[in-house]
Parts: sequence; C-alpha cells; structure tokens
Amino acid sequence: MPIEPAVQKKLKERLAHIEKEIKQRKVQAIAIGYPLNMDGTVGFKAKEVDVFIEKLEKRFHLPITRIDERLTSHLVEEDYKGGKKKIDPKSGAIDSSAACIILKDFLGFSGDLQIS
Repeated sequence: MPIEPAVQKKLKERLAHIEKEIKQRKVQAIAIGYPLNMDGTVGFKAKEVDVFIEKLEKRFHLPITRIDERLTSHLVEEDYKGGKKKIDPKSGAIDSSAACIILKDFLGFSGDLQIS
C-alpha cells in the first residue's frame, strides 16, 4: 500500500515528512528507487539520488539499498490508462505506486501487484 509521498518543495520539509514515516512505521532500512539509464549506466538523475541518499544516511543512520527503478513509472502510467480518474503527475500518486513496484522487487515478491 503506497504511503503519502514526500513531494514537498523544500528539502527540510521533505526530510521531516520522511522522518515522521520512519518513526511511525519503525523503519529499520530504506529501499530507494535508483534511476539508472536504460543501458544500465549511472546518469545525471542517479547522481542526484546519490546526493539525496547521502543526506538520508547522515540524518537517519539507516541502511539504504538502491533498487533499479527503470520503467516503474511507465508501468504505473500504463495501469492507469483507461481508468476513469485522471492522475495529476505532481500529486506523487504515480511515484508512490512505482515505489510499491520497487519495494516488491526489493523483497523478491513474485505475486500480482494491485495498484489503486
């Protein structure tokens, strides 16, 4: 089940949101989507994520695993196509559902994933 996305514009607010989730859910490790290029190389976006991961490590002192997130947003968008409700890309709904796919990959879950 997707949790509320951290879409705040200011880093300080985003980190506060993440901290709240970590405390409420008693998080012991973090799996983060890692946006590799389609050829598997580390590009500009992945380097931005590396910088963000450094901030998370310094603040929360939790183990962090990078998970290949190639095509996860595309899979979610395809799932939403044909649906009756429009999804605002800025709402974080697509990212939250993509995060479920990333977590499923991290946990090795092989069953069907329902996105709602």
